Amino acid sequence: MSEVRNVTIIGSGPAGYTAAIYAARANLKPLLFQGMQPGGQLTITTDVENYPGYPDGVLGPKMMEDFQAQAERFGTEVRFEEVIEVDFSARPFTLKTDFDTFQSQTVIISTGASARLLGLEAEKRLMGHGVSACATCDAAFFPDKELLVVGGGDTAMEEATYLTRYASKVTVVHRREELRASKIMVERAQKNPKIDWALSKVVTDIHAGEDGKVDAATLEDTQSGESTRFDCDGVFIAIGHTPNSKLFEGQIDMDDNGYIRVMEGTRTNVEGVFACGDVMDHVYRQAVTAAGTGCMAAIDAERWLESQAD
Repeated sequence: MSEVRNVTIIGSGPAGYTAAIYAARANLKPLLFQGMQPGGQLTITTDVENYPGYPDGVLGPKMMEDFQAQAERFGTEVRFEEVIEVDFSARPFTLKTDFDTFQSQTVIISTGASARLLGLEAEKRLMGHGVSACATCDAAFFPDKELLVVGGGDTAMEEATYLTRYASKVTVVHRREELRASKIMVERAQKNPKIDWALSKVVTDIHAGEDGKVDAATLEDTQSGESTRFDCDGVFIAIGHTPNSKLFEGQIDMDDNGYIRVMEGTRTNVEGVFACGDVMDHVYRQAVTAAGTGCMAAIDAERWLESQAD
């Protein structure tokens, strides 16, 4: 057991690193646990062109290296460890990793969310090379291209509609004949002349051309079992996200989907525990919004610590 920390941040990525930068500059000497995927979802992203300050774009992993270097410059202690247990029942809070036990006056949760994927080997291999889980992030890379969107809910309708701003054609693939999306979202997509439909179909494989980028997908008919090759330039997976909040079940208030509930900025229902980034944001899920909430969480934690000292 080491000394009691002022601020401990669970998770890296834009939210966690930004929280660390602000907490470190406030001389709070934060401790940050990177987890098993340092940098979060951006480490599986190639070009990032919509983050301010990178006029020529930047590779996702490089951006996270920059964030980490800036956090460390101001005195953040970064550990490549995963927190496997927390106890928020008493202060100082207790956090355990596979290697040690830590105590902290405040905790900032920035564990992010993971895009639900189809489970295909090619899907992971081609992520960032024509496979994506974020239309807002990657649509601009596909001008006048033909794309697939996999999913039948509101997220899929939103992604497909957004992609038509750039793509020449977007085909929505859904395993059933009926879509799960709300009526208004379905009607909006159906009225879009650039959107086509491949219903009662599933994607069973994704293929790459000689350039290593997606050039086709295999679609299987769920009724006949027949497989066909579908030529396309990209595949967008839009079957939802899962917040990485399981570690905090039973200790922090969450909504029905597992997103941490926050109030008055980034405060959770536990005094001294704050949440930022995609683990509490199911609407925007962008690097820049995650960074913004990381800033908020650090300021909230600093002010909370000051209030306890009064």
